[in-house]
Amino acid sequence: MIILSVQNLQKAFGGNQVLKDVSFVLQDHQRMGLVGVNGCGKSTLLKILAGIEDADDGSFSLGKDLTLGYMEQQFAVSGEKTVYDVLKDVFIPVFQMEEKLRRMEADMASAQNETELKRLGDAYERLNFLFEKADGYAWQSSIAGVLAGLGFEKHQWDQPAHLLSGGELTRLCLARLLLQKPDLLLLDEPTNHLDLEALAWLEKYLSEYKGAVIVVSHDRYFLDKICTHITELLLGTAETYQGNYSAYMPQRTERFEIRMRAWEQQQKLIAREESIIARYKSFNREKSIKAAESREKRLEKIERLERPEDEHQVRFSFHAKRRTGDDVMAVRDYQKSFDGRTLFSNVHFDLRAGDRVALLGPNGIGKSTLLRCIMGELTPDAGYIRWGANVDCGYYDQKQSSLHPNKTVLDEVWDAFPRMDQSEVRGALGLFLFTGEDVFMPISTLSGGERGRVALTKLMLQKDNLLLLDEPTNHLDMDSREVLEDALENFEGTILSVSHDRYFINRFANRVLVLSENGIKEYRGNFDDYQARLAWENARPTEDIRYADMTKTEADKEKKKVRLAKEQKKTLKNNVAMAEKQIADLEAQIENQEALMTTADVYAVPEKAAAAAREYQRLKDALNDAYAAWEEAAEALENAE
Repeated sequence: MIILSVQNLQKAFGGNQVLKDVSFVLQDHQRMGLVGVNGCGKSTLLKILAGIEDADDGSFSLGKDLTLGYMEQQFAVSGEKTVYDVLKDVFIPVFQMEEKLRRMEADMASAQNETELKRLGDAYERLNFLFEKADGYAWQSSIAGVLAGLGFEKHQWDQPAHLLSGGELTRLCLARLLLQKPDLLLLDEPTNHLDLEALAWLEKYLSEYKGAVIVVSHDRYFLDKICTHITELLLGTAETYQGNYSAYMPQRTERFEIRMRAWEQQQKLIAREESIIARYKSFNREKSIKAAESREKRLEKIERLERPEDEHQVRFSFHAKRRTGDDVMAVRDYQKSFDGRTLFSNVHFDLRAGDRVALLGPNGIGKSTLLRCIMGELTPDAGYIRWGANVDCGYYDQKQSSLHPNKTVLDEVWDAFPRMDQSEVRGALGLFLFTGEDVFMPISTLSGGERGRVALTKLMLQKDNLLLLDEPTNHLDMDSREVLEDALENFEGTILSVSHDRYFINRFANRVLVLSENGIKEYRGNFDDYQARLAWENARPTEDIRYADMTKTEADKEKKKVRLAKEQKKTLKNNVAMAEKQIADLEAQIENQEALMTTADVYAVPEKAAAAAREYQRLKDALNDAYAAWEEAAEALENAE
């Protein structure tokens, strides 16, 4: 069933025609990724569909009685409502239904005749069905599940929402939208500010979502996990592809090549016909002139194909001016603290020639700080580095703090490489789409993506054999990320990169280092290999891993500690299971009681109806108590994990 139809949408801002002729349809249960270069109108299109902005021309229609939810990038809350209360407000209609159900129960208990009681019973049954459908009995666990899934700690639930950071407010907006469960979700960069655990939760949630989804995201791994279709905005129009992001890429290339071949063949045909026409005319005889005119008429009737166009792409490559030895770098016992808080300690790892290493770890653990210590921008509290032979180290700073805001793009690069002439510098900048007057723009006026391209230009020209990259794909559009990955794939040197981009890590990495407060743990392979290894470790008996490097005495002590913890967890799990069984029993009793209240033997007798209503309310109160007991037991179990 088609739930959304978009026809010939157009939108311009001043003289910039962002959307020229956008058309597509969305079926129920489809999850569509909206992709395209920065500035192509993805967010604008979502705002038009959400009713926030008006289209200049064209139309769209949503299926009858369907609801639409839009994730705002700038979500604000007023007053002193807590995080929990903001989400609880989603269920206000549910609470109103519950109040109405209580009033109807009282009315049923005091009904004066069978006809009135039957009418009330039928209305009660209909409303109770809607109440259950709206999670009337499970709203508390729904809120708890979404908050936990999106990374809100328990202590944050009672925190005033207006005190949250911008990223936390974005996550709260997403949580609120998911609880509303609209028929169509419009999500604009929902993966921003989510850690890996929250990303995995959101991917699972959206993959199982019963409605339809349109999502704008630069996270290609995320699009691979959730999308059934990809729609690309290209030069103001839209094209839809079946499958996820990885399926879309070869289809896109194939379509472009087919169109280019068709255009080239038509151009050859036209050139051939024009040549024949010119030759006939050169004969300057009546018969040949008529033949030329006949061919001209046929040529005029041909529907001319437009030359296929693609968005301009960054095109560059990395090269090293000399080779390193086999041993590139050895970090030993690195430690760093700020304001009495230890970021990391006992950091110990090696880089060998040709390594492609991804550095992972939770936000705030000090991954960028570690790179800055290696570069000498910060001094570690302890530890040292032993460098190999002929190592030239290049550094990409995600904040681009080394760029000079008052310099032009041209001067920023030229001053770093004064031996190059202007044409060489402009040629290098041209590879990164800085052409014409663009090179005279001040650094301070550039967007994040443009500043990143200036930094990459300088890094390319340095020709270093060791690259330290701090979130290099941030601010780059998808095509630029693909080109960067191709460039790194062909780079003959060594790479150490901090990144949250899982698709990028899968493309370039052959080792993963996970930084923690107590050191580094190494995994062979890319991101998927790392995830598979984690799953394998979690599935193995703890003795296989935990006690491998311990003495027998140490292992025995640890085993005793683990055994006691297991017994405690077993008790807590039993408590959770008992609470769940009690909830199931009470829900079954409530269902039976509801059926009983609708029978003529009960609602026809006022005393029986009143007693049944009282019993129903007692069961409902008991169910609420059971849910509270379950939440308490589940929280205790979670804390013991």
